[in-house]
Amino acid sequence: MRSDKVSVIGAGIAGITTAYYLAKAGIDVEIIDREKHPAMGTSYANGGQISVSNSETWNSYRNIWKGIKWLTNKSAPLRINITPSWEKYSWLIKFLSEVPNADNNTIETCLMAIESRALYKKIEIEESVSFDSVKKGILHFYKSQKEFNHALNANKIYSKAGLKREVLTIEEIHNLEPSLILDDVIGGLYTESDFTGDIHKFCRELANKLKKEYRVKVLQAEITSLKDIENLVVVCAGTGSKRLAKTVGDYLPIYPVKGYSITIKDPQKAPWVSLLDDEAKIVASRLGQDRLRVAGTAEFNGYNMDIPDERIQPLIDWVQNNSPDTNISNIETWTGLRPMTPNMMPIVRKSRKFSNIWYHTGHGHLGWTLSAYTAKTITEKIIKDLI
Repeated sequence: MRSDKVSVIGAGIAGITTAYYLAKAGIDVEIIDREKHPAMGTSYANGGQISVSNSETWNSYRNIWKGIKWLTNKSAPLRINITPSWEKYSWLIKFLSEVPNADNNTIETCLMAIESRALYKKIEIEESVSFDSVKKGILHFYKSQKEFNHALNANKIYSKAGLKREVLTIEEIHNLEPSLILDDVIGGLYTESDFTGDIHKFCRELANKLKKEYRVKVLQAEITSLKDIENLVVVCAGTGSKRLAKTVGDYLPIYPVKGYSITIKDPQKAPWVSLLDDEAKIVASRLGQDRLRVAGTAEFNGYNMDIPDERIQPLIDWVQNNSPDTNISNIETWTGLRPMTPNMMPIVRKSRKFSNIWYHTGHGHLGWTLSAYTAKTITEKIIKDLI
């Protein structure tokens, strides 16, 4: 095997995990990111859930119909800016074309997520990485019988991948998470094996470990083109991967899907079990003793990074309505762009034009959940290619 240096572009979760597995394989690695510190983009303040139980792809007519109904609702969980854009509408057409493949893609995603979850636990132990993980499972709860029935049907798909979600009664939900208000809740599904953690802290801690123990260089520089790069490079630049690929004639079917979060500091009496409210499409994740992360929204609005009050207020209202005893006096707001593909499957492959360029991106809303597995996978592909 040649001992070529590998440059990993991007220091978010996809890039850091890629660098980790490459370095463990004995390859000389450098990480390049435009920011001074790792995980300052989409990996800064996501929902915090490593959630196999949220592997279902969004390609369904029911979701499309919801999106149409929500077009005029500024606080809806799914928002599409209807301003004409070829990039956006061509992506949405491809998204529609993937509806027949949704079940198979969900099974494949679930299989990847199960493997990835185990890898994170292994990294946490073997590398002594601390990232405020809380292993109390994830509870999905439902306020509509129609949505609950859909979730029960989705369980049949998940079971084909080996995932089991426990059906809970109202009483069982209360016993599991007493802080949750259950006035309108009709049932829940609980995945004990899922957990939460601070993605930003994980990336920072693992990057420090890579520098100190694996001799990985972490460099601050903005890469604007892949032309004239002679050594092997893995592009893990999130939504920026599409622009970089274009500089060498490659096309990546990625569109930025915007999400928002609030981080509540010192959240007294907040939930400890991680939550997913199916109706509101909002997740809540405890990050250690001192923080609660609440996140939601899928917004198709280009590369806009504004944080309007009308997108943050529903998150605050959700906390007050569902866990009113939670202290919300200290809140940090954030937004990020998820790199989403039309079939909602990550891109883990070599360039179709250049043998030294690889892509590891397109994880969408499951970047935290899937990246350990896909990073290990692309490392294995690269090593095989180098032999």
